[in-house]
Amino acid sequence: MKNDTRIVHAGRHPEDFKGAVNVPVYRTSTVIARNMDEWDRKHREQASTNEPDLFYGRHGTPTSKALQQAMAELEGGFRSFVYPSGVSACVTAIMAFAGQGEHVLAPDSVYGPVRRISGTMFKRFGIETEFYDPRIGGDIEALVRPTTRVIYVEAPGSLTFEMQDIPAIAAVAHRHGAVVVMDNTWATPLLFRAFDHGVDVSVHAATKYVTGHSDTMLGVVTANEACYERLKAATLDLGQTASPDDCYLALRGLRTMGVRLARQGQAATELAAWLASRPEVERVMSPALPDDPGHAIWKRDFLGASGLFAFALKPDLAKFRREFIDALKLFALGGSWGGYESLVMPIDPPRTVTRYAYSNAGIRLHVGLEDPDDLKDDLAQAFGLINTRT
Repeated sequence: MKNDTRIVHAGRHPEDFKGAVNVPVYRTSTVIARNMDEWDRKHREQASTNEPDLFYGRHGTPTSKALQQAMAELEGGFRSFVYPSGVSACVTAIMAFAGQGEHVLAPDSVYGPVRRISGTMFKRFGIETEFYDPRIGGDIEALVRPTTRVIYVEAPGSLTFEMQDIPAIAAVAHRHGAVVVMDNTWATPLLFRAFDHGVDVSVHAATKYVTGHSDTMLGVVTANEACYERLKAATLDLGQTASPDDCYLALRGLRTMGVRLARQGQAATELAAWLASRPEVERVMSPALPDDPGHAIWKRDFLGASGLFAFALKPDLAKFRREFIDALKLFALGGSWGGYESLVMPIDPPRTVTRYAYSNAGIRLHVGLEDPDDLKDDLAQAFGLINTRT
């Protein structure tokens, strides 16, 4: 099936729910066994790699299992698990494969909470995180140690949108017995087939495009068959689960993700090109633009662009960044993305081994479902305001 068909049917089994098109919300903790034979069977199933029957609410309900099945099918992975947030998904995916005295490699452009946790909780647990240039590609081999257990990747990178050569990095990781964990939230499974490019574990902040309506906190992690048991054990041991109501909202949002993503990606690329032509803009950070340093990798490996990118004001206008953001009417100032609405926020990303050249000038945009011409007009009037200040 093509993605547009798969996204409508994945994880849906109306025949199991008296013909209901959508999987109902199952709110339950306790699941009762009719007798000891059924009790024993349920216990045995929890230890198998097959999809187990209902056992306990924390282990999943028909609602969460439907979402997990849908995401695993879209991803092309073996099994998925749901989590209460994208951060919890990222952390569990790493902790499943790295422990005390072991080494994790993460890109310098990594999602901020993962960077923070690497220097706090992971450090307390004896997990050493080393940051690397996201554009390192196959040269990452020089950083791999005998204790390296996870190579974490994120493409494009958070806030600054550097592309990574995922197949080259995965080849190095697998030569050394390391697991490749990828944050694939920007592209979703529709725009980047992580498992086809050597990724072992794919992470999504389903808060973003999967739910698509800015009303749900949710994470999803999908593993290949080789990594499934480790991920399953960590998920259960840490008590990771997600509300059935949030899973229901994610399933509902998932069905329209394809059309939303196509519209938002097209609009964002149009706005990125328009911004690149503006005299107030120093640089646009979007791999979909032909002059972006990561464009060739993006064009080779990705099937499209999503609605998130960034740009930097010219140095003489950087001091007016606050005024520019405050002047916007259609771009709301907010820290998330992936919903139907357009958002803006300032960016000043921390760096360890690379340099961010646009301090106090960077702005991230998420393009929603508004008309692109209206969004251009909104940006133009904000540029007009700061131009009067020079």
